[in-house]
Amino acid sequence: MRFLLLTMLLASLLPQLALSQDIIKLWPDGAIPNAISGAQITEKSETDANGILRISNVSVPTITAYLPPKDKATGAAVMICPGGGYGILAASHEGSDVARWFNEMGVAAFVLKYRLPNPAIMTNQQEVPLMDAMQGMTLIRQNAARYGIDSNKIGVMGFSAGGHLASTLSTHYNLGPKASEQAKPNFAILLYPVVTFGDKAHAGSRNSLLGKLASSPEMVAYYSNELQVTTKTPPTFLVHSEDDKTVPVENSINYYLACLKSGVSAEMHLYPQGGHGYGLRTAKFGSLTTWPETCKAWLMALTTAK
Repeated sequence: MRFLLLTMLLASLLPQLALSQDIIKLWPDGAIPNAISGAQITEKSETDANGILRISNVSVPTITAYLPPKDKATGAAVMICPGGGYGILAASHEGSDVARWFNEMGVAAFVLKYRLPNPAIMTNQQEVPLMDAMQGMTLIRQNAARYGIDSNKIGVMGFSAGGHLASTLSTHYNLGPKASEQAKPNFAILLYPVVTFGDKAHAGSRNSLLGKLASSPEMVAYYSNELQVTTKTPPTFLVHSEDDKTVPVENSINYYLACLKSGVSAEMHLYPQGGHGYGLRTAKFGSLTTWPETCKAWLMALTTAK
């Protein structure tokens, strides 16, 4: 009898468990934009000494869905862009761990595994991460009914270089020949983001994304997202530590000021300690431990407003 009850319980949970780990390819096989035909690379996944899953050599981009229990679901959703300097993806503490945290508050989460710039397997490498982010947002919105989410409550979150990608999506979704309103995030959450490619830039992210174009003033300006904020940029929540030696705090400050100038709703929290790359691992940094609850309050107020 006990075995029968356990079997029935597992059977009832399997559909939800399967859906919570639903992995979707962004592009149909053989139709990945900017991919060089015949060029191949082996994706690598390894966990470092700090327990961080590092993914590199991404050639087949995906989104992985993490869904909250139906009785908790708020209808809101977030696409998460892990950081890693456009060289790797910190896929656990800036990806799956954060997705589960969102699920606890009833928010659906989708972790984006985006292609990393690599001239050996792609053309115009600077375009590729944004292409993947726009396609990810579009697919989430197109499948909103399937995932039980409100198509007007889908945001983007990014950490470090993933914050650059998230802020690029927020400011460039309507630029260029592939502009798309379906790719527009309804809000953005940026954690210690790379924003500028000019003064106070994280040179590693800039050089990895732009490659040979890193010395082009036009490209540097185009991907300096504090210069691209407009009235159409979505409401934004920013978190940064003042002692961040990797990505200077001015990246967040200047983006916040650009939002204010354009009349974009923005909330910024600066902390004296924390350094860089902490994600939800804030226990040893004093007041920094408050950012998740502050972010939750901001998000709930934004997505439940009448």
